[in-house]
This record gives sequence, C-alpha cells and structure tokens, in this order.
Amino acid sequence: MEIFQNCNVFNDGQFSDIVRRQNRDENMIQLVHGEPIRFGADGQHGVTMGSDGQLRIVEVADVGEDAIVIHDAERDDSSLAFALARLSNNDHSPTPFGIFRSVARPEYAHAIASQLAQSSEQNGPGDLGELLRSNGTWRVADTN
Repeated sequence: MEIFQNCNVFNDGQFSDIVRRQNRDENMIQLVHGEPIRFGADGQHGVTMGSDGQLRIVEVADVGEDAIVIHDAERDDSSLAFALARLSNNDHSPTPFGIFRSVARPEYAHAIASQLAQSSEQNGPGDLGELLRSNGTWRVADTN
C-alpha cells in the first residue's frame, strides 16, 4: 500500500504533478477491475504488455483497443499487480491508483484451526503425557 500524503514542511507539493486538477487526467491511471487500463481526458492513453512482460504506456489509437490490458485485480498470479506498481518512473509521470490486487485467501489462524480439527478427527484428541512417555524418544550421547 502506498499513500500519497503531502507535508507542508518537508515535501509541499510533492505529488502535485500527478493530482493537481489540470494534470489529473493525464497522470492518474484509475484501476477498475474488469476494465481496460486507459486514462487521459478522453481515454486516449492506455497500458499494454510487451512480449517481455513489461507494461508500456501507449496511445490507444496507435495500438487499438484490443491491445490494452484489462485490469484483473482478482487473478492469483501477482505479476500484473507488481508490474503496475513499477509502471510510474517518478513522481511526475502517469501513476496507477486504485486496487492493484484483491485475492481472497483463508486467514492463517483459520487454516491452522482447520488443520488441527482435521488431525483430531483422524487421530483422536491426543494426549501430551502419553506422547512424552512413548517409545519415540532417544538419548543423545555425551561426546566429551
């Protein structure tokens, strides 16, 4: 997550080239899931992916609508989200905004609880004392 925050003392106007009203259309790339990645006052700019996997900013009229990348925030592969994060060269060039990636996965604690429940169903509740007294122990020889 990146937050564009202005600080009047240390970096006043740092992001104004991107968010200023007169620059906004040309420099803010709004990411909308399922939509072509286009920007500009009339949507004349777009984002394409080259054969090398790198994203490029192009004029839609030069490449055609079919070449424009469709934003898929829900894809399992994170490569598009990372490529979008690297699309902007600096604080003065077109920059993507919005949800880069949104993948639903089980929470770690829930996954562990499910694993423990499944193990208990298969092997019984378990007994720590019995485990410690079992034959699955060994002695480490003193090598001194």
